[in-house]
This record gives sequence, structure tokens and C-alpha cells, in this order.
Amino acid sequence: MSAVSALGRLRAAATGYAQPAATVRHRHLSDRPMVFVPYAMSGEAFAPLAALVGDDPAAPHLLVVPQPRDRDRRFTHVTELAAVLVPYLTEYFDKTETVERRNDDPYERALDAPQLIVPSPAGVEYVGLLGRSTRFRRPDGDYPVHPDVPLLGRWSTYLAERARTPGSSVLLAVTDLLTQAWATGQSDLENGELAALLGWIDPAPGRSGAEAARDAEGAPPAGPTTDPEFDARLNPLIAGFDAAQRTGNPRDAARAEERIRDTLGAELMPTWERVWRGLELLRELPAGASVAGRWETDRMSYSLFAHDLASPDSRPQPRIPGAVAAAQQLVRREQAQARLEMEQLRDDPLLMAEARLLGQAFRGEVVDVEADRMVTEPGKKQARPRPLLVVHTSDEPLLSLDAELECVERPKAKAKLLAVTDGPDGMREVTFELTGGMGRGKNPDEGSVPEEGEVLCWTLAASGFRGGPKWPAPEETPWTHGGPPESSTPDADAHEPEDEIPTVPSQPAPPPQPPVLPQREPDEEELAAAAEPWG
Repeated sequence: MSAVSALGRLRAAATGYAQPAATVRHRHLSDRPMVFVPYAMSGEAFAPLAALVGDDPAAPHLLVVPQPRDRDRRFTHVTELAAVLVPYLTEYFDKTETVERRNDDPYERALDAPQLIVPSPAGVEYVGLLGRSTRFRRPDGDYPVHPDVPLLGRWSTYLAERARTPGSSVLLAVTDLLTQAWATGQSDLENGELAALLGWIDPAPGRSGAEAARDAEGAPPAGPTTDPEFDARLNPLIAGFDAAQRTGNPRDAARAEERIRDTLGAELMPTWERVWRGLELLRELPAGASVAGRWETDRMSYSLFAHDLASPDSRPQPRIPGAVAAAQQLVRREQAQARLEMEQLRDDPLLMAEARLLGQAFRGEVVDVEADRMVTEPGKKQARPRPLLVVHTSDEPLLSLDAELECVERPKAKAKLLAVTDGPDGMREVTFELTGGMGRGKNPDEGSVPEEGEVLCWTLAASGFRGGPKWPAPEETPWTHGGPPESSTPDADAHEPEDEIPTVPSQPAPPPQPPVLPQREPDEEELAAAAEPWG
């Protein structure tokens, strides 16, 4: 934890109210997001119990599974969920623009993209598990499902994988967004509970944030796993539904299902309302200057996936990516993380203050400029403009010499650190040369070189895009890395229920049998030891 973060938490604990941790919003918020509040049966691998889903806070769709252990009802639930989500996920590709690419064919990019909002990071994991359990299903053969079920599985897998890319906004957890914008007086674990977190940030009139968080301790959890106390109330209702099903009376079964539906709806509605309230609070923050660029990358990713999905040769994402695909994915995420850290730093003065405190940035006045300085770099024959700048700062830059720098106020300016020395009146004198952002001519473009008297902030430059090594084709993956990956087409037994619970009614599993050990005759010492009395 940084000093600035610790200070924010201490002030929140002292005052009883959450403190700002950011001055801008670092993620894109759609004008029409799709909120998804899932609930799953506790203690089970994947047993959907209910969900509230919709893009209108006043009109959620409540989807309920009265018997989560029944496979047919679970997939009926997924079919109902797909009827809401799939049209929303695909409609944005109807309006596109043609984008030209260097050394590649142009492609159609959607003008906007979908955005799925869940209460907490556990909801993001639930979306990934939903995709893993459904994307290999088929509408024919043994265990047939509705055609929208594998389609939703592929979309869910895409959203969950895209959420792992730093800075992506297609799948977001409200608790992550809120903790990025506000510091509370509680731990990270407690911040994971939406009710307590909102209590600190948005307490009721006359209550402090700490008091509101304590009041929320008995509130329904945001899920997706149910609370044990709620299970104690829900289990008799499920048992009543099973009994009504066995009697064969449709009216009794309908009444029992309605009681389960009402109970689950009352449990989920508080979380639904808190998610939308959290989005309202986040919209009050202005978006950072770099948010639009990252959302453009999301739109590109969404468009390419939608285009691949429409191809007749498209196949479900593999269970385990091949070595080449995994390496490429890791490189892209590392580059996205470096880009995100630098862009957030430039967008937010609070984050920049933290970087200055840590010595990774400095702000000061330009006191001397040698604008006509020319340097012939090693290995080059022609001298290039390399203006020399001297800055006086009260910060303490802890940067290595020759470090590459960027300017916040002049985003195109690039520089290389040459020296840091003690200056007058306790100030530090930083000397560096401009290396970029001056145009391509023999002389710097007009206005591209800072002038004396300008107050500028300089930070470490973000690592630029690097294509990395030349990756081999997947079918040429060397044996040291597992060899060529298997086809992503599921095996014949992939249609069997994976991570599923047996269909109700089910027979109890036989008790596990002890392993059969090889038999041998005991020796004399073992017989003598066995004959001795205990103790």
C-alpha cells in the first residue's frame, strides 16, 4: 500500500467518511450497460439459483431455478438468460465504421460495444464459469440444449477473458470501480462487500460512513454465493417444491415455485439497486482523458470477436490455450498494463502526486533552454536536434540516468535524463535533453521546445509497443512447449455434463472403497510386536 493510499484510509477512519482516491473515472461507462446479478447455490461447483439482469433499473428480469440440482432446469435457466443477453451483446455490431490498418486489411469496427456490469469480482469469475460450462454444448446428440446456450457460452468466455486485460471495460465489477475512486476506513476484504462499501461512500442522511457500513452488516450479500442464513430459509422451500413435483399436482408445484421466486427476488433486489446507485455515483466523476482510447481498443476487440463468431469456420475457445496463443496473450496484457499505469498517472493529479512522492515523477520550472543544441548520436552520421533543458524542482527524482521521460502537459515530448544535482534554496536541478516530439525536420518545429518559465511535470515514459519475437505458427509449436495444440473441437465425451450435478432425483453415490494393497506374510518381529499388550 502506498503512502497516499494509507493516508486516504487513515483520514476515512478518522472522519467516518470515504475519501477521494481519484479525481477522474478511469473506466468507460456505457450509456446503456447491462447489469447482471447472479446467484448460485453455495457448496456446489456450478448450480445457478437465480439472476437479476437488465439494462433498465426499473425493469429487471428475474430468472429463477427452483431446483438447482436439476440439469434440465439449469439449462432452461441459461436459455432464458441467453434470451436477454445475446441480443444485447450482438446488436452493437449492426453499426460499424471501416478502419484502415497499416500492413493489414481494413476491418469493420463497431461504433459502440456492449458492457456487462456485475456486483463484485466474484461475478466476473461466475461469467467465466458460465462460459466454460456452456460453450461446448450442442443442440443435437445426447444432452441437447437450445442453440443460444453455446452461443452465450462463447460470449461469456470472451467477456471473462477480456476482463483480464488491464484497462478493459466490457465486463466490470462495481466494487472495483468504487474502490478505485474512493478510500474507506475498512480492509480490502470488507471493501469487497458492496453494501458495506456503499455505506462508506454514500451513507444515509444523518449517518456517517462507518455507521452505515455497520448497518449493512446484516444486508443480503452481493453473491454470487448465497449466505448460510439464507440457505436455511431457502432449503425448506426447495424441499417443498420437490415434494409438490413428486405428487404430480401442477398447482401445488406452481405455488411452491412462486414462493421460491418471491424469496429470491427479495434477496437480490437490494444488490440490484446498489449496483445502479454505484453507477450513478461513478458517473458524477469526469472520465479521464485516456478512457476513450482504451474503449476504442475494446470496440476493436469486440468487433473482431463478433466477426469471427459469424464465420462458418469459427470454433469455441479451447479449454486450455496453446503455448503460442498463451505467450501472445501474456505479451498483450503486459503492454496493456504498462499503458494503463502511465495513462492513469497522466489523467489523475492524485495519482501523479503519489508518483512524485515515490520519486517516479517531478514537477518544476524550466529555468534554462539550449534550443539550438545538435548531437550526433553513436552510429549516426547526421546530427539531430537535441535541445537541453534545466528544470528546478522541489521534488526528489529517484530516477536512473538515461531514463526516458514524458511530459504531462506536452504529451508528444520525449526526453532523456542526464543529471540530477542540488540546486539553490534546497531545490534540485534536473538536466535532460529532448529526444522526440519536435517533428522530423533538421530544426525543431515551432513551439515544440518548452520555453523558460514553463512549469511542467515529467514522468517515466511508458514502454512503447513492441511486437515481441516472431511467433511460430500454432501447428509448429515445439515439443518443449507441449507440441501443436489439439483441435478446439470438443471430444466426443465433451457433450457429457461437465462440472454438473446429477439430475434430480439422483441415487446416492456408493461409499468409497479402500485401496487394495498387496498382501504378504508378517515376519517374526511384527508378530511379536502385535502380541505385546498396549501401553
